[in-house]
Amino acid sequence: MPLTARILAIARYTVLEAWRNRSVLLLAGMVILALLASLFVRQQAITESDRAQVAFLASITRLGSVFLLVITVLQGSLREFHDKVLELMLSLDLPRSAYVAGKFFGYALLAAGYAAIVSLPLLLLSDPLSVLRWGFTHMFELWIVIAFALFCITAFSQLLAAAAFVLAFYLLARSITAIQLVSQSTLAESGPASDFAALLADAMALVLPRLDAFSQTAWLVDAVAEPLSMSAAIMQSAIYVGLLLCAAMFDLHRRNF
Repeated sequence: MPLTARILAIARYTVLEAWRNRSVLLLAGMVILALLASLFVRQQAITESDRAQVAFLASITRLGSVFLLVITVLQGSLREFHDKVLELMLSLDLPRSAYVAGKFFGYALLAAGYAAIVSLPLLLLSDPLSVLRWGFTHMFELWIVIAFALFCITAFSQLLAAAAFVLAFYLLARSITAIQLVSQSTLAESGPASDFAALLADAMALVLPRLDAFSQTAWLVDAVAEPLSMSAAIMQSAIYVGLLLCAAMFDLHRRNF
């Protein structure tokens, strides 16, 4: 059986497992609840109620989709480790790199569905072109999160530790620009501690993806907001996904089963 066909078979099995776990239905339910909550926010807003509703809905559904996808990836991969499914696959002359690639492609397809689901209600409230850009960049950031989740679950083999690292990575990558601005602010006290904090923030910004540039809420509520070019989003996603998958493959190769 060709290697490409085996990778696609693993990807198909991954998508079927996620579908049978009802993760997609859980996401749809979360989006419906977020939409109902956004209607409440709209009624409570004194001015610019439309903008408040869109901003609330986009932020909540983005965070919810990331959390659900992270749990789905980690729980599915950990189940295969504990049930000896991975050992069975590797006993069938399957390269370990092909297993990681198949899992990623399956979850990447699932992430595309996640991004489409969370973008649907936004089409009713905002400009379709802005929503399309928001949805595509959200899919790209989900791909980066998937690659990091696969690396963490391969390295730690524990759900709580891997989930904590992935969520911390996502939150830090989304807020690293704000951290840099605060550390370099003229209002901050000058001294060795503040200088070290600024250097540390700059060092983290060099290695972390700039996820704050992806799926910005400002695109949906502000017509003059500068969008991220799709070529830059694709290039950044390809670089980080490639590096993280290579790290996951290396860590899986050094493990003994």
